[in-house]
This record gives sequence, structure tokens and C-alpha cells, in this order.
Amino acid sequence: MSAGLHFINVRLPHREDLCLYELKAEVGKWVSVRRQDRFLDTRESGASRLMVPHQAGSDLKRLADADCIDLQGGMMLPGLVDCHMHLDKAFSLEQVSNRSGTLHEAILNYSQAVQTFSKEQLAERMLTAARMALSYGTTTIRSHLDFPVHLGREVAFRTIEAALEVREKLMGSMAIQYALMVPFRGNHEAADEAIEEALRMGIDVLGGAPHLADDPEREIGRIFRLAERFGVPIDLHADESDNPGKKTVLSIAEHTIRYGYQGKVTADHLCSLSAMTEKDAQHVMAKMKEAGLNAVTLPAVNLYLQGREDRGLVRRGTTRIRELLAEGIPLAAASDNIQDPFHPFGRGDLIQIAQITSYAAHMGSEQDLVQLLRMITDTPAEITGCDRYGIEEGHDCNFVVTDASDITQLLSGTKMSRWVYASGRWQSALHTAQTFASDLIT
Repeated sequence: MSAGLHFINVRLPHREDLCLYELKAEVGKWVSVRRQDRFLDTRESGASRLMVPHQAGSDLKRLADADCIDLQGGMMLPGLVDCHMHLDKAFSLEQVSNRSGTLHEAILNYSQAVQTFSKEQLAERMLTAARMALSYGTTTIRSHLDFPVHLGREVAFRTIEAALEVREKLMGSMAIQYALMVPFRGNHEAADEAIEEALRMGIDVLGGAPHLADDPEREIGRIFRLAERFGVPIDLHADESDNPGKKTVLSIAEHTIRYGYQGKVTADHLCSLSAMTEKDAQHVMAKMKEAGLNAVTLPAVNLYLQGREDRGLVRRGTTRIRELLAEGIPLAAASDNIQDPFHPFGRGDLIQIAQITSYAAHMGSEQDLVQLLRMITDTPAEITGCDRYGIEEGHDCNFVVTDASDITQLLSGTKMSRWVYASGRWQSALHTAQTFASDLIT
């Protein structure tokens, strides 16, 4: 087995250049990232050579044994970062239906069904979803977790215990952060005690959906007080609604400034931003920028759930993606829900999410395509606080190799193969080969 990694003829499309690179890594760290001045012939370096995709297939051992891997101008991305998932809900659609397809029914039905799920069932579904995401190139996940303390501590902590067990099992494969959905129902004092216990157990971030509470302002203040007390970041579902009057993100921004939490707060969804007038939307985005808020768009789920009551020209449901980017607000794209009552589809594939984002936001120029890649790599890595992230000397060696030769091929789905490396070893090889029937008529 090779002691390190050596790649030639590599393209790094998220860098927004067309250069070829030669890369070397040792002991899970990049030690050399050099531009090539020409296309290197495979006979020029290394004793044992592997050409990707032609020779790699799905054989992880061949990849591990190769002294030099020739990507032949193919693309490598740093490990993808999915900064908003719901692993605990994944693959629950068979147990939890949603006949109307609305957000309201999804919330209601899941909250009733969660009491019936065992810890083992939750853990199995979470493990399946996380491994599936890894196979598509995701090496870091931030998952939001339900915490229904009003249904009893045993029910609430089932999900926490399952999630922590899954993280432990995958520790040598991928990194997982957990954001606790701070409950706004029931006794706040009892809930806050349970939240403290969950944080001590290993929960990383405080989340929630204060826009759904009877008194959003009070809930936002409560979440910030808890976050300051325990020194953790905040990641909130915000204004997931078609109602232009939903502007709780303004309160989130104001609290961020008041608590000195700039850069530590993320607002997800922001659907109502698209329903507002231009004047109101500009005011909201200016306040977000002033507060240093991060933002996450969840295009697949919001396209599916929002606009259900519209007739004729149905609103897209996503936030103002292009406008937020133009304002310089850090904006990531993420998977959200996978085959559950909130979203019956999805597979945890961030390349697919980037493609859906491009449709929803009319992003198709060369610069747009690079931006889409950054929305699933660099930006969510910053949001989640990934250390030593990216294909740079001295940084951790986590990456995904594809058989696509350019971003258009990658996002179109015509080239689907992925080879994933993380935590010091090859983790997954998702190899797909197209075979066309030949003309048998002579």
C-alpha cells in the first residue's frame, strides 16, 4: 500500500481557474499543491499508476495501492459540507405520510409519530442517510435534531442518544455536528434543564424554529441567552413561510448584534424574503449583513413545500439566492430532508442540490457555476467552523474525485462517479458506467 497520495493532471474548479495541478499528501495532510505547466504523461512519475476513471472502477484497494493517480484533467473538490440536514427524520416516509404536502401537516404528523420510533430505528435511518451522503462526497454534516421534551424526556433523549451513537460509529469516516431544535412548547424551565444535559452529552449548536412560536421575539431571546451561557453557535430555521410579514430574521439580526454573536449565527430557509416587496427585502438583507449573519438555502425542500396555496404562477418558495450573494452574505446550499413527510425525495447528494439551486436561482454562467460549488464547499465549511479545510498545503486531506471534466458535466449528472477520501483513507467509490445497446441489425 502506498505511504501517501500522489495525483497528477488534476483540475480544482472551485478555485475558478483552468490550471492543472499536481498534488501530494502524507499522513492525512496535503504536503504539496503545485500548478503544472503542462499535461503530464502517465509514464513520467510513479511506479504503480492508476488512471481515473478508466482504471479505478469501484475498487478501493487499487486506489489505496497506487503510487500515482492520474485524473487526466478530471476534477477534485474538497470534501463537500452539508450544513443543514435532518438525519433523524430521514427515510421515515413509510411511517409518516403527508397527504396535503404542506409544511403544517408534515410538522403535525411527524410530531405524533416520533413517539413510536425506537432508538434503534432512529439510529439505523440516520446511519443510512449519513453513509449515503458520504458516498456522494459529503465528508461533513450539520444535522438538526428534534427535541420534543413536551412528549417526555425519554422520547426526547432517544433521538439524542441515537445521534451520538451514529456519530461515534462514523468517526473514522466523516465529521458530524448536531444542532438541537430548542422546543418552544411546554415548560421552559424543564426544557432548559434538558437542553443543558443534551449539550453536556455532546450537542454542538443550538437551533430551533422560533418563527413558529406564539411569541417569536421571546423565543429568540431565550435561545440567545442559552447560547451565550453555554458558549455555542446558533443555527435557526427562519421565516419558512410564504407570508411576507414573517420577518423574524430581523430580530435574529438584532439579537446577534446585541450579544456580540457576529459570525456565529446562521439563518436557514428565509422563504418569506422572496415574498416581500423589494424595499422590505433590501432592508432585511442590509440588517443581515450588518449583523454578520450566515444563511442557508434549502432549494429542494422549499420548492416542494412552499407556494401550496398559490394558483396560476406559483412562487418558487426559495429565498432570494442571487440577491443574498450579491450582498456578500455567506450563503450555503444544503439537503435538508431526505425521503420523509417534509420531502419525499432526495439522496443527500450535494451536487444534485447545487443543480437544483441553479434552476431555482437562474444560475448558469461560468461564474455562477463556480459559486454553486463554493455553496457546497468553502461557504458551509466556514459556517460549520471546519478547521484546515480545503485543498491547501498543511490542510486535512478530505476530498471527492469525479469523472466529470468540467462543472457543466458535473451538475448535469451525465458524469456521476465519485471517489471519496477522508480521515486518512479511501471511504467510498460510487462508480457508474453508461452502456448503450449496439445496433444488432446487420
